[in-house]
Amino acid sequence: MRDIYQDVTDKIVTALGQGVAPWIKPWRSTGSASADHQPYPINAITRRAYSGVNLPLLWAEARLQGFTQDRWLTFNQAKKAGGHIRKGEHSTLAVLYKPMEREEQTESGQPVLDENGQPKLVHFGILRTHFLFNIEQTEGLEAFNATLIETEPSEPFQANSAAENLLLRSGAKIVHQPADQAFYHPLRDFIQLPIKAQFHDESGYYATALHELSHWTGHASRLQREGVIAPNRFGTPGYAFEELVAEMGAAFLCAHCGIQGELRHEGYIDSWLSLLKTDKRAIFRASGQARTATEYALNLERPLKAMVLDDPRCVNDGA
Repeated sequence: MRDIYQDVTDKIVTALGQGVAPWIKPWRSTGSASADHQPYPINAITRRAYSGVNLPLLWAEARLQGFTQDRWLTFNQAKKAGGHIRKGEHSTLAVLYKPMEREEQTESGQPVLDENGQPKLVHFGILRTHFLFNIEQTEGLEAFNATLIETEPSEPFQANSAAENLLLRSGAKIVHQPADQAFYHPLRDFIQLPIKAQFHDESGYYATALHELSHWTGHASRLQREGVIAPNRFGTPGYAFEELVAEMGAAFLCAHCGIQGELRHEGYIDSWLSLLKTDKRAIFRASGQARTATEYALNLERPLKAMVLDDPRCVNDGA
């Protein structure tokens, strides 16, 4: 029986080994978060978006293979739609997660009852692999293969309204200082960023801000993520794991906002590789926590009252 966890981890490790952060969207979308904008990989036939660990798997393959589109389908779907997969093309691993439940039982086989006398249910999931092809690997499916129209790149530092609203709605305290550090301070619960003029472009600024916002979601008053409420020292597996969660969370948020993100933390690749090689389930846990952080940030409905401070005198903290 194939080990799905190991198969997925091997794909991620291969991508990292080639310097590719597989959770960064590898193509430029048309515009930002418009009504027609689809930030995540989708099925070319059903138009359903993929989720979970399939996001880094499909994004990684798209970047490694040079695909410009985020539409995928199975061999049988291509055939049923009147087309076919080109000869010599290789499939991409994806994972189907099916939630299941059953009644909890004692060692003797008796049902375990809750306080109301009803059988307790145990929730679990079944993982199955299936294999996808990018729409660019097909022939005869021109109706599903409309190439995205490239737009002229925007001027540096042009505000991205979706990202700006996301940061504002969060209520996070954000401090800009003319320094070479970007971090989230969990004890004082604020984010520090360099001033915008220090960034090469808009995407670099928002990718950094949303990375720190992903850390921010883990605070004790919010998601209570272990890597934030009980932080680890730099270089430890726990530290690497929290950085992995934040980087993936930032990538998911960048995709939502239509931002072309870039790998910010090249120095973390070695620690990520070490973590993933020793723990084949780490990428599943990290992608799950990143998704939870993303959904938390996107679902916030606080008033637009975030404290965004640009005066370097507002914070005098060397942490």
